[in-house]
Amino acid sequence: MYPVPQGGVEPVLLQIGDMALTSTHVLLPYGRYPLHGATWTVQDSTQVTDGIPVVAIVLTIIFVWFCLLGLLFLLMKERRYVGFVSVSVTGPGFHHTAQFPAGPQSGAWAANAVAQARAITAAAPPYM
Repeated sequence: MYPVPQGGVEPVLLQIGDMALTSTHVLLPYGRYPLHGATWTVQDSTQVTDGIPVVAIVLTIIFVWFCLLGLLFLLMKERRYVGFVSVSVTGPGFHHTAQFPAGPQSGAWAANAVAQARAITAAAPPYM
């Protein structure tokens, strides 16, 4: 649960993992900090590998005894995504990172979310 801003309720404009942005503050699991001067970064550590799935090898072994067409199972491919995508925010007195699992669209999603966060941060008034 995020702390409620004092002096009224500010609507959350953007949610990135456990980080939330209002027009003036960034809400983290451990507190509320001014948004002005925050720096957003995204790091995509996704690795994509292509390989033959285990089921294709098993089916090839089973069906190669019946006919050589069983070798066609070796043409099956499987794409695996490993790693993570991390989104970080740094500002005066705070630093927080959220990690997301790797996937076919996770890097693009994170880059878009950080672009939106940077736009909201640029429009934030200076903290007084």
